[in-house]
Amino acid sequence: MFSKLKNKYFALRHGESKANTAEIIVSNLEDAINEEYSLTKNGEKQVSTSIENSKKSKILDSEVIIYCSPFSRCKRTAEITKELLGIKIEINIDERLRERWFGSLDKSGTNNYQKVWSNDSNNRQPEYNEESVENVKNRVVSLIDDLEKIYQQKKILLVSHGDVLQILETQFKNKSSNMHRSIKSLERGELRELIN
Repeated sequence: MFSKLKNKYFALRHGESKANTAEIIVSNLEDAINEEYSLTKNGEKQVSTSIENSKKSKILDSEVIIYCSPFSRCKRTAEITKELLGIKIEINIDERLRERWFGSLDKSGTNNYQKVWSNDSNNRQPEYNEESVENVKNRVVSLIDDLEKIYQQKKILLVSHGDVLQILETQFKNKSSNMHRSIKSLERGELRELIN
């Protein structure tokens, strides 16, 4: 999907959130910006461990540029990252990294994710008024296209959500975006380089 990229890209999934422990889907921006859906203490620890490991192995450093979903769980993840890496520049909030909208399944149990993923992999039309894989793909690809115009030879960290990052990764791996569940899921707080 992407031609030769000028920058290195890293995906960081937010740590465990309060919505995760409550086992509810929170995909509506108006709700998800609230602190009540931010990270748990365990989620903060997951992110800290991941970033400290990346620092020790010299994967990330203080020169990293962070782009982040506006959801509180991602903003807190980005703040921890910025602090631990000693990054001086501000975090860039970009709505194109927001959680996938799960439509009528929003605020329902997390067991309902499987219904959407089944539709995705079978290439069926959205059944629950959820955001289509194609729409998620288009918004994250447009972000990468824009970043490639702005930066050169930088490490760029994208702090976002499971589906969004997996759909983006299909584009790096030149796979159909509907097959995003065939890519190993990012664990909460996991960092992964996106390799073209």
